Amino acid sequence: MNPEDVARLIRAGLPGARVRVQSDDNTHFAAHIVAREFAQLRSVARHQLVYRTLGELMGREIHALSIEALTPEESAQS
Repeated sequence: MNPEDVARLIRAGLPGARVRVQSDDNTHFAAHIVAREFAQLRSVARHQLVYRTLGELMGREIHALSIEALTPEESAQS
């Protein structure tokens, strides 16, 4: 599993999202995701939404995932 594979899965589950994924070892990943679906959701719910896009890969091919999940408005402010 490489970063682009992870990004592709996240984009498929969150259409229209801007996704950037990095990894040094293809098992530990860092994802920066900007999506309208995150509006009105707390951080934990945002992370759960991302985890759902990856399904059973979490804990298998993906051993760790650091997530920065922002709305477009939050991204514009940072």
